[in-house]
Amino acid sequence: MNVIFMGTPDFSIPVLEGLVKSEKHTVKAVVTQPDKARGRSGKLKFTPVKEYAIENGIDVYTPERVKDEAFVKTLKSIDCDVIVVIAFGQILSQEILDIPKYGCVNVHASLLPRWRGAAPMQWAILSGDKKTGITTMQMDAGLDTGDMLMQEEIEIADDETDETLHDKMAPLGSELLLKTLDGLESGTIVAQKQNNEESTYAKLLKKEMGEIDLSWEATKIERYIRGLSAWPGAFTHFGRKTLKLFAAEVVEGQTEYEPGTVCEVTKKYFCIQTGEGILKVKEVQLEGKKRMDAASFLNGNHLSVGERMNSQ
Repeated sequence: MNVIFMGTPDFSIPVLEGLVKSEKHTVKAVVTQPDKARGRSGKLKFTPVKEYAIENGIDVYTPERVKDEAFVKTLKSIDCDVIVVIAFGQILSQEILDIPKYGCVNVHASLLPRWRGAAPMQWAILSGDKKTGITTMQMDAGLDTGDMLMQEEIEIADDETDETLHDKMAPLGSELLLKTLDGLESGTIVAQKQNNEESTYAKLLKKEMGEIDLSWEATKIERYIRGLSAWPGAFTHFGRKTLKLFAAEVVEGQTEYEPGTVCEVTKKYFCIQTGEGILKVKEVQLEGKKRMDAASFLNGNHLSVGERMNSQ
């Protein structure tokens, strides 16, 4: 098939790479988000997908609005059987959806209809899901509401972070897309409608989501530590400084201390009483410092039983 690929972050790269290396498909063009200014210098930075496309000699387009009439005209001029979309970041119009013979196929990082939306991997971890996966979907005008084509399931490990799950899911998406395109071309895929009543929404992550409420139960806090590890990071406060939490365990039981109180300090870790259960903290990053294990943190900072966290 002749393919137009639409994607932006590094999660999209394995799918694009799979298409490029496939003998059955030709990537005619890549569409990605516009370059963005980064850092104090304001220097423009390419998206990961644009970098890959340039390295591989593929034509790249970076429209501000993919639905603009002029760009839709450009898309129609490209010889294309299917448009493949993964983490692109813009909504496609019905006019675009109708361009290719086989329509627009989305590679989505969840078991639809669960976790439609922008951050499905993170919300699967935050919510304590035991499994997730990849769904290929025939796109329609809604937000991840199109008919499902194929699914591949994956277990979420007890210590899974958003970063480790990302690394497992990305290659899975590539394999499933190639199977999906084969099925579409041969006419063997039977699309299935989503059950809207079972749908959940994975809303966009925001920086303020990282601030942990220590009155939550320890299991929820531990999930937020893992699910927000890459960004924005789960954090509390130590004195007047932000303290990010990167690794922790849940310890059953209660103490007489109020939630947010340090209830145990050893040479290797420290524990915080939460609203329900105890959080055993093993890896942190204090504002202005590098990420370190709890032992290194305790060597350089005095922490006492009875001290309150998250109080500035």
